[in-house]
Order: sequence, then structure tokens, then C-alpha cells
Amino acid sequence: MFENEKAEVIRAGIKLDRYGLIALSGGNVSCKVDGDKILVTPSGMIYEDLVVDDIILMDLSGKVIEGNRKASVDTKALLYIYNNMPEVKAVIHTHQPYATALGLIYDEFKCNLTTLANATKGSVNVCHFSSAASEQMGIEAVENLNGKLAVILRHHGVIAVGNSLKQALYSCVYLEEAAQTYSIARSMSNNIAMMSETQIEQAVKIFDYYGQGKESVPDSLVSKG
Repeated sequence: MFENEKAEVIRAGIKLDRYGLIALSGGNVSCKVDGDKILVTPSGMIYEDLVVDDIILMDLSGKVIEGNRKASVDTKALLYIYNNMPEVKAVIHTHQPYATALGLIYDEFKCNLTTLANATKGSVNVCHFSSAASEQMGIEAVENLNGKLAVILRHHGVIAVGNSLKQALYSCVYLEEAAQTYSIARSMSNNIAMMSETQIEQAVKIFDYYGQGKESVPDSLVSKG
């Protein structure tokens, strides 16, 4: 069942490696299907080696419906997120280095780029430490998302959510870009310009018009200077 969706999960995992967000079999990819089931990547397998039969289908209690592989060790955390945030359709967990590094220093990564505002809906909170394989990872994510699409897990990585795998992937990629850009700027100066709440809100609204098949951005949303 859900062969096309399983293939999409694998493609998302391969992109995590392509964009330098994981190494080898790190992190995991999951998405909701049929309203009350999720697809999850297997534990300890390199994404580019996966085939659709390696992806596990389970219900929201964690009962396996289809698949012979051991699911990601973080499945408890993923299930907690899906069960407590029904609007979430996809969750991606990475070990991306720049965002994770900022989580060792700050309690919040302030929004510094329009692309970060676009993809995560603003500044990103840093969660308290929770170990891999624990439900606490999911609890921390739910408590710290606060309407945003990503959180940084201290000493660990990132959890991003979305209404699709594409939205969750954009969140991971652009968070890492913003973290890398911040790190470069920080190496040059202690005086780093951050976006105002008005600028963030504007960027979020403009991104609603991003992509094909959508209306052009209204002039009223575009800054004049």
C-alpha cells in the first residue's frame, strides 16, 4: 500500500543527505497517510539504499500494519507529535550541523533571513536536551514549536513539521542556510542585523504566493523601500 507515498519518503531522505543535513543513516522521515496512519523510515539504513518495501506503515498507536523492518528509534517521539498536533502531515528529523551548533549557544535562533521566515514562519526555539529514542523529543517539539515549523534539539539536531514532506523539507533546508549565514556574519562582527516582527510577518505572507499555480504577490504586501 501507498507505494507512491513511500517513494516520496525515500526521495525526501535522499535530499537530506544531498543538502548536508544528515550523514549516512542519521535522522528520519515520516508522513501521515489516509488520515490516521503514518509512514516511517527504518532504523539504521542509508536513504539512498532504501526501496519502498523498507518503509514501515503503522497506525497512530504504533501498531505496524505493513513492513518487516525495524522502524526509526525515534518513532515514539514522532507518534507523540502526530497525536498531539493533528494538523501536522509530515515530520523530518535531522542532525544538521549549523543549526545544531547554534542550539549549543542560544535558547532561540532569531530570524535573520526572509527565507527562514518563509520556511519556518520566524524565529526558531531551542528545546531542552532529550535523548534519542525518547518520547520526550516529541514532547519538547510540541511544547516549543509555538506555531512555527521547526525546533532545534539541544545537543541533537532539528525537528521540522509541515502540511507536506515538501514543507517540512523546506523548513530544514532554509533553517540550515540561515544558521550558516548567521555563523559567517558572526565571524565578521558581533553586530548582527535581525529581522523585525513586521518584516517577518511580511515574509510569511508573501511566501503564501510562492510557486506555480498561485496569484501574484499583491503590491500591498511589498515594501516600497
